[in-house]
Amino acid sequence: MRWFGLGKSKKDFKKQVDTVVPPQNRGFLVGCYDDDIAHLKKVFENDDPIEFHELNAGDKDPVKVCLIFCDGLVNAEEIDNHLIRPLTELEKMPTGETPTDALISKVFQVNSVKKTKDLNEVILGITYGDTLLIIDGFEEALLFNTKSFYSRSVAEPEGEKVLSGPREGFTEIMMTNLSLVRRRLRTDRLKMRYHKLGQQTNTQLCIAYLDGVAEPNLIEELFRRLDKIDIDGILDANYINELIRDKGFSPFRSIGNTERPDVVAAKLLEGRIAVFVDGTPVVLTLPYLFIENFQSNEDYYQNFYYASFARFIRIVGFLLTTLVPAVYIAIVAFHQEMLPAPLIFSIAAERQSVPLPAALEAFIMLIVFEILRETGLRMQTNVGQALSIVGALVVGQAAVEAKLVAAPMIIIVALTGITSLLVPKMNTPILVIRFGTLLLASCLGFLGVIVGFSLTLAHMLTLYSFGVWQLGTSKKLKWQSVKDTAIRAPWWQMILRPEPLSENTVRQKKRPEANQ
Repeated sequence: MRWFGLGKSKKDFKKQVDTVVPPQNRGFLVGCYDDDIAHLKKVFENDDPIEFHELNAGDKDPVKVCLIFCDGLVNAEEIDNHLIRPLTELEKMPTGETPTDALISKVFQVNSVKKTKDLNEVILGITYGDTLLIIDGFEEALLFNTKSFYSRSVAEPEGEKVLSGPREGFTEIMMTNLSLVRRRLRTDRLKMRYHKLGQQTNTQLCIAYLDGVAEPNLIEELFRRLDKIDIDGILDANYINELIRDKGFSPFRSIGNTERPDVVAAKLLEGRIAVFVDGTPVVLTLPYLFIENFQSNEDYYQNFYYASFARFIRIVGFLLTTLVPAVYIAIVAFHQEMLPAPLIFSIAAERQSVPLPAALEAFIMLIVFEILRETGLRMQTNVGQALSIVGALVVGQAAVEAKLVAAPMIIIVALTGITSLLVPKMNTPILVIRFGTLLLASCLGFLGVIVGFSLTLAHMLTLYSFGVWQLGTSKKLKWQSVKDTAIRAPWWQMILRPEPLSENTVRQKKRPEANQ
């Protein structure tokens, strides 16, 4: 059989290639059918889902071809109808200077096909649902897009449910997630750039941003940090979060995350960058401002008066859940004179038969509450809710009746736990601040509360996210810099984007006449 396009026999060509690069060390396909098939079988040895399907193509002067794919990741019907059938029904394999191009343009009916000789590209393609076609006598192999993954349908994220607004959420398939964002931002300014991480997983990332809106320096800094990552595998977005974030030991976030496409679209419009990770529904957004901990996507789908009130409640809830236990212990243990006499007498009467000190009692009850909450989260939905409610009632009531815990402590712990639910994005810093401040208050009273609060505030002042100060967006205090912070101004007054996040600060050119 004539060897197309090489001008020498297969035996001579194979001998020449083996002399230069031994088969086991090659990072490319050599264009020799038998040698390439043998080498790929060696690469995928003991990997049973990888299938090698050999057949003869062409009625006149048949040519050996081999289809290589991973069972379970491909669309078998597409391979049968658009690859195998055209090859078996082909009368004669095309010849000439570009036989591969002739096959692609005239024979196959697949939406995406790539010519390649790169062995790494071949391995990545096969293990990601592509089908490799090797043709005897052709220098290059063909890599067809035949992906067909099993995934759950698009549904509302359990952790970010809203009363009003879109109900769509991301899935584990990155291309589906990209399409959900692309449908909302139908502009050529939306740029999506692929990146791979993980020596063993070769996880695909996509960095999305709006060209002309996102700050170029932020994009460069993100790619610089991603290029420094050298790890064997990336299985979730949190791997990347911890590897590229500022102040790795800080309990506060410096990178946001969400499972909602409407949130990602809104962040991109403000000049932020989104990082999609294949295999997880969580999308990272950066830079991250501290006030985002108290914001909700639902704030923008409701009246601005209600949204502003809700944000105020969340901020108050954060202060209560972190400081109430420490303030209570400081008063009961050190500064009883600060309470009215009837109230302090009532608390003292409740605590008279309790064997434990107030500080130790607070630590134990807070830990028990966290155990109940964590247990409820890990159990099935219906069982978990019942367990959390019944467990809290039964344990609390039994502890009070057994004189192990004072009734006021149950009230303090319940208030602390309920207010912590207002700001779920801050679970980690709340735990650190709450127990740290409680420990200081147990030793120093109100002085400890002040020291704990001051240390927390001092640390917050040093928080940066990719060079952006998290506590503020502008050095000058002006309306446009605070219009979407502790309050949410009406849309007709939000003229500008946050300044450090975007080089294009104008969101809308003028205020609508109807609102003037």
